[in-house]
Amino acid sequence: MNKAENSPHKIESLTEAHRAFGLPTPRHPLVSLIKGPHSQLEGLRLPSYHVLGFYKIAYKPKLGGKLKYGQQYYDFDEGGLLFASPGQLIGNPDNDGSVCSAYTLLIHPDFFLGYPLARTIKQYGFFSYSTHETLHLSEEEKVTIIEIFTMIDHELSNRIDDSSQDVIIAQVELLLNYANRYYKRQFITRKGVNSDLLQKLEEVVETYFTAELSLSQGLPTVHYLAQQVNLSPSYLSDMLRSLIGQNAQQYVHGKLIEKAKEILSTTNLSVSEVAYRLGFEHSQSFSKLFKIKTHLSPQAFRRLFN
Repeated sequence: MNKAENSPHKIESLTEAHRAFGLPTPRHPLVSLIKGPHSQLEGLRLPSYHVLGFYKIAYKPKLGGKLKYGQQYYDFDEGGLLFASPGQLIGNPDNDGSVCSAYTLLIHPDFFLGYPLARTIKQYGFFSYSTHETLHLSEEEKVTIIEIFTMIDHELSNRIDDSSQDVIIAQVELLLNYANRYYKRQFITRKGVNSDLLQKLEEVVETYFTAELSLSQGLPTVHYLAQQVNLSPSYLSDMLRSLIGQNAQQYVHGKLIEKAKEILSTTNLSVSEVAYRLGFEHSQSFSKLFKIKTHLSPQAFRRLFN
């Protein structure tokens, strides 16, 4: 198989997506709701990985098995929601071309132009979550989500008029707000698991400095930490925010300052040497961050111990 066959396929329009699955042309060129499972046409079978030019929100009635939350297992057999944003690489190498979603909502970003949602939709971090970080729904939550999909379907199935866009955007925003609420619930119900992840994260950071990886790799990044605990950077940030009130970048900065304090108070290394050991390219950047976080310069902090 050549490189072109391996490269992800770009699906720019809703019409193209409908055509690939042998579906009728969408009633609206910028928003579509597909009901029920659907399979790609043999002649138009897409590569395993593809990139969408639009937002995708899919409700899958079955996500498989039980989830372990803390020391217990909870059934969420009613399925859950998966989100994808424009430009995001999605897919599965084992995918047979079929989609088992009960509802698949496709929205081109142009549909939001002129509305506040065009800007605020980027604030919903779950559009950047990985597949294994999907939103699992309880029976009660499932009912609410399906009701919203049903309202959107009703609006799209009826005569499209001057108010249709206002109504559909309000319904999409309602769907996103409920998803945001349910994700916060998921962070709470998974508090035991997340606490274990937090402990693992602490060990990853400590090992990073103990093994002096900062000398060869520079400052520890959010992407690096997320990779070490098998989470997406967005999910890691939201998880940390729910646990400790800090996003991933703030967490990294906090750990840098903790380590800097330790080195400044127990060694005679110069400020430049401390900065270099921590992974900073420029000591001025280290001194600036240190002062922002502690309200003291590194030299002033060290004087407290002399």
